Amino acid sequence: MGSAKKKGGRKEPLFGLPAALADLRLTAADRIPGGGDDRPKKSASKRKAEPVDDEPPRERKAPAKGGGAKRRSKSSIRPGLGRLIYWGAVLSLWGVIAVIGVVIWVGAHLPPIQSLEIPKRPPTIQIVGMDGTPLAQRGEMTGANVSLKDLPPYLPKAFIAIEDRRFYSHFGIDPIGILRALVTNVLHRGVSQGGSTLTQQLAKNLFLTQERTMQRKLQEAELAIWLERKHSKNEILELYLNRVYFGSGAYGVEAAAQKYFGKPAKNVTIAEAAMLAGLVKSPSRLAPNRNPEGAEARAKVVLAAMADAQFITEAQAQASIGHPSYNVKPVGAGTVNYVADWIGEVLDDLVGQIDDSIKVETTIDPKLQAVAEAAVIDELAAKSVKFNVSQGALVAMTPDGAVRAMVGGRNYSESQYNRAVTAKRQPGSSFKPFVYLTAMEQGLTPDTVRQDAPIEVKGWKPENYTHEYFGAVTLTHALAMSLNSVAIRLGLEVGPKNVVRTAHRLGITSKLEPNASIALGTSEVSVVEMVGAYASFANGGFAAVPHVVTRIKTLDGKLLYMRQPDEHNQVIEPRYVGMMNTMMRETLISGTAKKAEIPGWQAAGKTGTSQDYRDAWFIGYTANLVTGVWLGNDDNSPTRKATGGGLPVEVWTRFMRAAHEGVQVAALPNLQTNWGPSNLVQISSQISPPAQAAAPGLAPGPAPVSNGGYRAPPPTRTNVNARPEAAAGLDGWLMDRLFGGNR
Repeated sequence: MGSAKKKGGRKEPLFGLPAALADLRLTAADRIPGGGDDRPKKSASKRKAEPVDDEPPRERKAPAKGGGAKRRSKSSIRPGLGRLIYWGAVLSLWGVIAVIGVVIWVGAHLPPIQSLEIPKRPPTIQIVGMDGTPLAQRGEMTGANVSLKDLPPYLPKAFIAIEDRRFYSHFGIDPIGILRALVTNVLHRGVSQGGSTLTQQLAKNLFLTQERTMQRKLQEAELAIWLERKHSKNEILELYLNRVYFGSGAYGVEAAAQKYFGKPAKNVTIAEAAMLAGLVKSPSRLAPNRNPEGAEARAKVVLAAMADAQFITEAQAQASIGHPSYNVKPVGAGTVNYVADWIGEVLDDLVGQIDDSIKVETTIDPKLQAVAEAAVIDELAAKSVKFNVSQGALVAMTPDGAVRAMVGGRNYSESQYNRAVTAKRQPGSSFKPFVYLTAMEQGLTPDTVRQDAPIEVKGWKPENYTHEYFGAVTLTHALAMSLNSVAIRLGLEVGPKNVVRTAHRLGITSKLEPNASIALGTSEVSVVEMVGAYASFANGGFAAVPHVVTRIKTLDGKLLYMRQPDEHNQVIEPRYVGMMNTMMRETLISGTAKKAEIPGWQAAGKTGTSQDYRDAWFIGYTANLVTGVWLGNDDNSPTRKATGGGLPVEVWTRFMRAAHEGVQVAALPNLQTNWGPSNLVQISSQISPPAQAAAPGLAPGPAPVSNGGYRAPPPTRTNVNARPEAAAGLDGWLMDRLFGGNR
């Protein structure tokens, strides 16, 4: 024991990491055989003598030249290449995961693919005149669907050549095309070329918006792949040609061919096919009706692409360079668009929601519409500055209410506000016939005499236009000369509420205020309702409902609506129709509308000028046509003394003379010349002296005359506490004594 201790010496116990590493030594078995180390191996005794931790590491010697160095360099390359492959695989895996995640995210923002269907084309509204002539169109302009077999082969090939040369070889997305576009855009430092396929463009047009975002592009790509799986290449191409936008509201090659060349798509030439294909890049900028030079330059590029793809020969390409035969009409400027807008407002009431394209047959006469448009526009062009009149409106209808022409303003492209239907203005003296009709229905006749003298109503002192007064005048003369004082006296005599009832009975739908000034047309009305009300005078006393739609059909001929004839609702007894026609005819013979003459025709009407010359009206009629004209300013500013007997009469005369050319002459209904006294009131009024300063009080009129089963509405008295004054004259005194005036 003691010798052993002496030999080995004293050993201190070791703990922790030193204890674990104490016996760790490399042996010969641990070395790599043939490792190329030619140095002599150290003996075990030498290794034991070397310090383990106390000596600093020795400096390594440079490797010797020769085969050993080459072997070591190869061994050092292998780990670097391995790491590159490893990290490449890792990155590729994460890339695939990222792509899958993006696809899932994009798909989550789309409707379920299995439920997607090709959407219906948006419905269009084709509006035609009474002779079938196309007038206007609402909704997007879409022609009928055309199949590939019905198109000339060079038409679809033009689109393939310029938009998607590899259409028949890709799967909806063209990686080569995307790479080519990317390189081109980088070289040009901007977006000069797109990489979208026809299928992607179709997916965008069918399902997506036009926004330029990464999300939309990814959705477009996913939908393109779905379309390619669901439909054949020819089906996709056919869908594309029938849905792509060509500018100016035209969708599909059929609508575009009709729009720009006035022919069906099956008849377009190579040059026209190239122009259509060229529009897809920028339809608004390259539309031939806006930029013919740009459209032709783009067509040359398409022809070169078609020749390069060997779809046509170089000779055909050169022969096709030229000017296609345009048939482009101005867009949105014609006044018939006011008619189209009016039709759009009433369609919902006639057929409800529109899901399919329809054709609306109207009462509009295209020839009369053109004459009406020219009459209004030309008159304003010549005299708008002189009279400070900026706008005008015209409505012409048959005595039964069928609108033949409508002008809602001088320029539809500048203002779509319809002054014939939507605008309401003071009719001025053109409202007076409703006052006089009420008086006729209460027993007066055109020969009844009333006083034209200054009048005051609760501080209001209206005057005649000329500031002149004529004393005792017949009602015919008073209406023809548009004497304000007589109209106010009549209105107060018959009762403003009765005047309002009469106007509403004849077709005025606007709210009317039953006050003393109603006789001078101070309540606002529209042109179309005034013309409709006057139609009752032209048709013998029947209600006339203004209308413009006769039939509505789908494009395949299914009838959706047909207008039924109006009931013969008598709103004016024939005797009074004759009285009114006699009085209003005098307006054109010796009154305020002497310029309104139609050779060979009996015509009648009434002018109107509102306060401060803000509105100028003339509504006149024959047995054939009733036409109303309004001129004024949208901001209701005064004109420079434009009166109803001036500009409106000139417009009316120009239109009506043209409208009656070649039409068989017909007389106004129920005209008479000898009325005779009908009752004691008329006798007394014939001998009444001129009234003085104040207006007569209100007195009840005579009992209504009843003829032919018709009974006029009873009068309504206003201000029941009023009494006739002495200044009212003999007519007021007799009415008070004979018929129990106000007590």
